[in-house]
Amino acid sequence: MRIIWTLVWSFLLTHMAAYVIGAMSGASYTSETFTTASIFAVVFTVFIVILGEAGIPNEPAEKH
Repeated sequence: MRIIWTLVWSFLLTHMAAYVIGAMSGASYTSETFTTASIFAVVFTVFIVILGEAGIPNEPAEKH
């Protein structure tokens, strides 16, 4: 479920950023921009999931 929510938020934030950056540069939001932003959202989601799985463990560390 968290992977799905990560994909949803990644999709929304990536498209928002693509729209804002395109508007600031004077470009229009075309289907090519949509495709590029969607691919970037999937890549970003995969990166975040890998980072989350290989990152800091949830188990507390033992005392030395």
